[in-house]
Parts: sequence; structure tokens; C-alpha cells
Amino acid sequence: MPTSLTPAQAWQKLLDGNARFVAGTSVHPNQDAARRSSLVNEQNPFAIIFGCSDSRLAAEIIFDLGLGDAFVVRTAGHVLGDAVIGSLEYGVDVLNVPLVVILGHDSCGAVTAAKNTIDTGVMPRGGLRDLVERITPSVLAARRAGNDDLNDMVIENVRQSSERLLDSSRAISEAVDAGRTAVVGVAYRLADGRADLVAGHGAL
Repeated sequence: MPTSLTPAQAWQKLLDGNARFVAGTSVHPNQDAARRSSLVNEQNPFAIIFGCSDSRLAAEIIFDLGLGDAFVVRTAGHVLGDAVIGSLEYGVDVLNVPLVVILGHDSCGAVTAAKNTIDTGVMPRGGLRDLVERITPSVLAARRAGNDDLNDMVIENVRQSSERLLDSSRAISEAVDAGRTAVVGVAYRLADGRADLVAGHGAL
């Protein structure tokens, strides 16, 4: 059966978990053998977390979650693509998850690479080039607003990713309009472990 949480309740549950993580009082829920057994035939996550691949950004840890709590998708710089959007739509339309989180973080290497490309004019090779091209609009938008700090660019990239998701996915935008789910953008601070809301779409 799908989760009975509203988007606002799911968001509050993540906030509570992050507060425990920041305070060093994580309870590591839903990580025992009984929970593992209960999930063999079904999953009912209450949050979708689309985050950066950075090793310091383990979603289940920073929100103090366990098995079956979060449907997690990760790419460097949380860059959207067809496979990512399809995965997020699966979470919303098939699993009926009430909350989608776009999770970025300070000192992001992918955003740094995009900034360096703009500064030097030297385009990276291979697949990294595609990442840089997709993040570049966020770097330019931050600069147009007078923000040349890397972490301001990170926040702008989180905001643009959340807006781009809604623009790119009719299924998710309809779910938000209907109040079935919400999309939030979150910026994580590596030093203190805090996850701050920087964008919100839907009933929170």
C-alpha cells in the first residue's frame, strides 16, 4: 500500500531526520532484519531524493533513513536526463511518493567544473562535457544576479534543476498541481550537515 503521508508530512519527516543527524542523535531507523524481510515483496518510500553523486552526500544518512524509506537517484551535479526523469516519474506515478527532493551541496565538483569552463574557455572531454553544458546556465544565471560565489551557483543549480524537472515532466507537474506530490530543492552544508530549503513547488 502507498504511503499515507502528505507532501508536507513527508518533508517534515526529512527535516526531523536531518535535525537528528546534525545533532549527532541519529536513530538509524528501519535497518534491522525484520524491516528487510517486510520489504521483500513491496516498497513504499515516502520520499524521492535526486541528489548529487558526491560521496559526502549519502541521502539515507543525512536524513537518518532506513531501508524502504527513500527512492534515491544520483548523478554528478544532479543533472537531469531522460533516464533520471523516467526514474523520478516511476517514483511519483507508480510508487505514489508524495515528495521529490533535489539535493545539492556546497563545494560541488560538477558546478566547479562548469564555472572553470566558463572562466577558461576550455571545454572538458567525454561525458563530463555534457554535464558542464547542462550546468552552465545555472552558473551564468547566478553571475547575472551578481553572485560569483561557487555556493551561490550551487543554490541556483538546485533551483534550476527543480524548475527544469517540472518543465520536462508532465507527469510530475500534474502530480504537483493535483497536490499528490511536491518538489523541493535543498542545499546541503558539508561542514555542519544541515539541509536547507532553497526552492519549493507544491503544498508544503
